[in-house]
Amino acid sequence: MTHWFHRNPLKATAPVSFSLYGVAASTGANKICNDLKAARARLLELLTDVTANAEMMKNTTDAYFSLLQGFIISLDGTTQENKLRFIQNFKWTDTLQGNTPSAQQDAVFELVSMGFNVALWYTKFGSRLSGKEDITENEAKEVHRSLKTAAGIFRHLKDSYIPRLITPAEKGRDLEARVIDTYIVQCQAEAQEVTIARAIELKHNANLIAALAYETANFYQKADHTLTSLEPDYTAKWRKYLQLKQCFYMAYAYCYHGQTLLASDKCGESIRSLQEAEKFYGKAEDLCKEYRQTKGPGSTAKPSEQLFFRKLGSWIKNTLEKCQRENGFIYFQKVPPEAPQLELKANYGLVEPIPFEFPALHPQWSPEVYASFDLTKGLKDDKAKPKPEEEVKPMKEPDLKPQKDSGCLIS
Repeated sequence: MTHWFHRNPLKATAPVSFSLYGVAASTGANKICNDLKAARARLLELLTDVTANAEMMKNTTDAYFSLLQGFIISLDGTTQENKLRFIQNFKWTDTLQGNTPSAQQDAVFELVSMGFNVALWYTKFGSRLSGKEDITENEAKEVHRSLKTAAGIFRHLKDSYIPRLITPAEKGRDLEARVIDTYIVQCQAEAQEVTIARAIELKHNANLIAALAYETANFYQKADHTLTSLEPDYTAKWRKYLQLKQCFYMAYAYCYHGQTLLASDKCGESIRSLQEAEKFYGKAEDLCKEYRQTKGPGSTAKPSEQLFFRKLGSWIKNTLEKCQRENGFIYFQKVPPEAPQLELKANYGLVEPIPFEFPALHPQWSPEVYASFDLTKGLKDDKAKPKPEEEVKPMKEPDLKPQKDSGCLIS
């Protein structure tokens, strides 16, 4: 299933030295600054390492975020803002806005921006894993878990940390509600795709598969609608992907609903449902072409080239022909002019984000070490701030090489 999922690029960032010369007035304070610089560099390196796995990512993110918490959490026993929160400048690009960065002198901005990148990594890791040839059941579960983890991180950032930013996110930036909401819903929808593939593989009840497909299509529609008020220059490609997936899963829903109707001897209604499936499948095919031709950020998925996509077209065609034959020989039922209303509700398999929390404060932080950061002395130079000419270069992400397509997410 290589190239089944659309992925926007990682956020890029300017280097940060954490060289608080003059302010970091103790050995412990200097060690924290040095460790922060090293932990940040290691995390950024891991984000583009094709050999990285979820355990490595968790250990590396915990190492950095636990140290960064010392710039955010109040450590002097008061309710006042941490004195170090606004001492260091951070620059980050956005996934939809090219290489033009935003800069804020705020450790919370760094926390949410790096956290956002970690969530993106989990989506990319899940996508990469799903592209393996002959993916195992455990690997499919890992894809499912990765997408739910990403959704949980995005939601935690939105609910608990983005509201704390002094400077609110501008329209179309990653930390703006419409963009982050779209990422959350897309992750849920893609995780449910894994559930649907599993249900199909194990030949579960057609009504359950239809309901799951319908719920997934609704997720994709919700994600698409969330982006409608943003500029098409940077959302058009992403929206085409969301639209084609919505049509694809509506086709699945009508196809399996048609099978449920046939099993209840409602052959005429079954034919009409399968005709609607055929219509949505045709729309999905057209949107695949439009998606490939639309310019915009992110890697280009190739869903119409996947066996999983093509199988549905054949399945709809064969099932519809079967129903029409049965109706001509046995049922002799009229085919309704209107497609059946899908009022399907899945009682099982619906995806909720995995709750996420940032790690606890690193043990290196003690009240004494915190007190040894002396802001009254001021920085001896401006090394803590990015220089004006400093560029934010895009992250070099690994290319995904297509592998033999087995036609399903689970084998």
